[in-house]
Amino acid sequence: MHILVTNDDGPPSNQSSPYVHSLVHSLQSAGHTVSVVLPHQQRSWIGKAHIVGASVKPTYFRPGTLHQEDGTTHHLPRGSNGEPNDGDEWVLIDSTPASCVQIGLYHYFQKRGPIDVIVSGPNYGRNTTALFALSSGTIGAAMEGACCGKRSIALSYAFSSRNHDPIIIAEASRHSVKLIEYLCANWANGVDLYSVNVPLEPGVSDNKVLYTSMLDNRWSSGSCFHAAEPTSADDPDLQEQQLRDEGEVTGKTPDQSVSISDKSSTGPSLEHKHFTWAPSFQDVYRSVEESEPGNDGWAVKEQMTSVTPLKANFMHALGITGEIKLSDKQPSLYSIIDCDDSYVQEMIERAITRRLGDACKRVSSLDDLPERSAPLFQYREYERLEFEHIISRPSTSLANAYIIRKALIRKHYLSNTVANWISKHPDSVLKKHFKPAFDFELDYAEFLDDALLEAYELNDSLAKNEERPDSEKEWWILKPGMSDRGQGIRIFNSEDQLREIFEEWEDPSDDESGSEKDVDDENEDEGASGAHDTGVVTSQLRHFLVQPYIDPPLLLPSSSNRKFHIRTYVLACGSLKVYVFQEMLALFAAKAYCAPHEEEDDVADLARHLTNTCFQEGGSSNEGSVRRFWDLDHHVPGLSANWKEKIFDQICAVTGEVFEAAARGMMIHFQTLPNAFELFGVDFLVDSDGSAWLLELNAFPDFAQTGEDLKEVVVGRLFEEMVDVAVKPFFGIEEGGSGDLKLVADLDLGRKA
Repeated sequence: MHILVTNDDGPPSNQSSPYVHSLVHSLQSAGHTVSVVLPHQQRSWIGKAHIVGASVKPTYFRPGTLHQEDGTTHHLPRGSNGEPNDGDEWVLIDSTPASCVQIGLYHYFQKRGPIDVIVSGPNYGRNTTALFALSSGTIGAAMEGACCGKRSIALSYAFSSRNHDPIIIAEASRHSVKLIEYLCANWANGVDLYSVNVPLEPGVSDNKVLYTSMLDNRWSSGSCFHAAEPTSADDPDLQEQQLRDEGEVTGKTPDQSVSISDKSSTGPSLEHKHFTWAPSFQDVYRSVEESEPGNDGWAVKEQMTSVTPLKANFMHALGITGEIKLSDKQPSLYSIIDCDDSYVQEMIERAITRRLGDACKRVSSLDDLPERSAPLFQYREYERLEFEHIISRPSTSLANAYIIRKALIRKHYLSNTVANWISKHPDSVLKKHFKPAFDFELDYAEFLDDALLEAYELNDSLAKNEERPDSEKEWWILKPGMSDRGQGIRIFNSEDQLREIFEEWEDPSDDESGSEKDVDDENEDEGASGAHDTGVVTSQLRHFLVQPYIDPPLLLPSSSNRKFHIRTYVLACGSLKVYVFQEMLALFAAKAYCAPHEEEDDVADLARHLTNTCFQEGGSSNEGSVRRFWDLDHHVPGLSANWKEKIFDQICAVTGEVFEAAARGMMIHFQTLPNAFELFGVDFLVDSDGSAWLLELNAFPDFAQTGEDLKEVVVGRLFEEMVDVAVKPFFGIEEGGSGDLKLVADLDLGRKA
């Protein structure tokens, strides 16, 4: 923000203005642009006055060392007379605080941009209760700013000792900066200015900050002046200091006795006297002692910061009450949130704010940490994660991805993971919920025969299909092992069809000059793209998976008999707990389903068979393409009324088992870390009998497929639950969560920090 600072105590001085330098320094340290216009000398008790008819002349002040009176004053700005301009200058005005505001707003600093807020102070002493406020030059300057249409804050420090401890002043200044920032961000309707009173006491930032009313009090001890002998030695600054010593610090009532000699009754009817300003501060303190809690004087007496909302007509702004909570505590952890997808970035940031609040502070990089060992949570794209930091600090650094998880996210690795597990555990639930698959490597279609030599079951099926009628042929689905977003998926039932698929992908120009894409890393963003509409080049894919095609799938009459698959979000934490998120999605194909053998052409219409919304024009924004699983039909012919609950139970069982299969059976290709977690998108297809079949697991799933309508209820809740379950416990913050994440595996893999 651009902040205009003024006061009624003048430039820095241990005698009359000991706080302004510290406040300006603290505001600048917090990143604000600060412009300063001050009276050239102390102007207390002058209210919102202007000196009519006076020509106002500026001088320029360069503040010296913090807490030292070593500034310099000169009559021209630096740079205007050949001197170097190597820093900010303050403007000193030979007029009132209110005039400083006018001149600062309209005649200086325009190149720095508009003024966002005017801060008047910190006043040398409190400005609580009406008796002080109505005469205060500090509040008068803020009132002038409000009359100019600017948000204004009058800031006063209520001291109890003239020992100006720099440490206490610095704490009060930092506390004031936080409060100024809070008020500007939460400016209440109907408020023109705030009068803020900060007790200048150790630990003030730990005490409460309260909205208060202004105590309406009166002078009750007689005159605020006392008569004195006429003298030319009267020193207004000395009198001001004496008032502070006798009133603000000691609470004494200034001596108001007449100090001139008694005159004869026969003398002049009017005696010649001089008068000095000597109000009885006891009137103020007594009124505070006798008042009910809730006013500004009472709050300061209790060593709390008071914030009094005012109108620019000396009326308290009504209806603003309660406590302002400022946090001076160090954050429990720091976070780096760095996602390419704005959809995900927004949801993660919102979840962190909602679940961690001030306990978490955002930073941009490791260099922004106060120290490398500071608690850090990274949610970043895989390739930008600081894995060295993660591995070297297992108890303080948490990341959103495991380093190695090929056993799950690579299609051909997943097939081997399941096959190996079933061979050792023949009763595993995976046997009935994962179709056996065959994987092979192929660069060019001419080598297809060699690639299929060991796929005995596939060769046998294709051979039998030659003799079967179309309605009885077994169909297979081909998936490139390291593609994503459904690229390269095809269905076939003969070797000739399979060969045609590969020939379709080949590009002769790539035979010699084409370069292979390096896809052998952990990140699952390796979807190859070529020059064809198919987006696939055979020599860039190599690894292929062939699985039996699931037919017939479950079809819902209410969804025009379109095929769908279930997208489940799974959270894996540490070494190793696995959770299934109860909110699941149903993603529908673009066209009504037609069995492959009923297609008129040899090449099936993939829009009937592929349910990934990436294939659809308009994607997830198409009506009915993405639905909440639990909102699907309650009654489906051939299935029980609780068919959705049964499918959810199957998904939980299969998910827990496949993670255990990877963690225990494929330890080389799935290595968990105690200080990592990861969200996976796990896809299932339900057949017409209501059995859920595991299709694949995706790292860094495309959350945007959820669309806008379900954004909050699915992705928003998922990320908030993730923070509660995966982040909070790691950093020793109380675990929360609503129970939407169901624990499906709790393994102790012996991989400790």
